Amino acid sequence: MVNEKIKVRITETGQQIEVVVYSRHASSIQVVIGAGEHSMKCTLSPTRNEMAYAGSIMGREIVYERSVAQVKADLDKLNPTLRPSRPR
Repeated sequence: MVNEKIKVRITETGQQIEVVVYSRHASSIQVVIGAGEHSMKCTLSPTRNEMAYAGSIMGREIVYERSVAQVKADLDKLNPTLRPSRPR
């Protein structure tokens, strides 16, 4: 099993860390930080201008610096047969 990893930036220190992607959708990205029994999940939501995804874990803000359009393009590239959802 291959785990998809992305790099996120901790805004407080500017440090970049690599995290495992648990699930990825255009509306949110769930990542797992840490390994083993000390791992924690964090949900990254799009920012207001949709130029990045941001979330908070243990009081620290983390940012994935890719826009919503770029993530949608990545998802379409991975599974081109997936039809877009219909509006309700």
